[in-house]
Amino acid sequence: METMNTNGTTRQYGAAIALVSGVYSLLSATGGTGMMGSNSGLLMALLGVVVVVHGVVLLTPYADRLGNASGPLMIGYSLVMLLNQALVGVTGSVNWGMGSGMGSGMNGGMSGGMGSSMTAGMGWDLGMVALAVLMLISGVIMTNRRNDSTGM
Repeated sequence: METMNTNGTTRQYGAAIALVSGVYSLLSATGGTGMMGSNSGLLMALLGVVVVVHGVVLLTPYADRLGNASGPLMIGYSLVMLLNQALVGVTGSVNWGMGSGMGSGMNGGMSGGMGSSMTAGMGWDLGMVALAVLMLISGVIMTNRRNDSTGM
């Protein structure tokens, strides 16, 4: 009985981290900085939706259907979040130093310039990095718990 309770608790912590990280991703992508028009913002909005859905599923009986995939999925999400933050930090642009591509309209490459000048001083989003690290640790713990325990 002890291992099942531990797995349930691990799942609840994982769900809490996923929900907070996902909501934070959505809020930061749709916030006042206008990041939704950027590569980084679109990626974080999409990932936010996926992570929130995963977090909700972890709180339902359907979590058993995820089986051993839940931990590796969380590791994957966290690595995408960290890679995105690294690209924003290194390039100083939410478009990762590329042309604006989508949504450039009549301004051509200049629309990307507006967004990058607003966020160039920001660099890394330390909140996002901290949540990604927590999610990475949670994913590793969930993966190890699954491998150590029998059943569940």
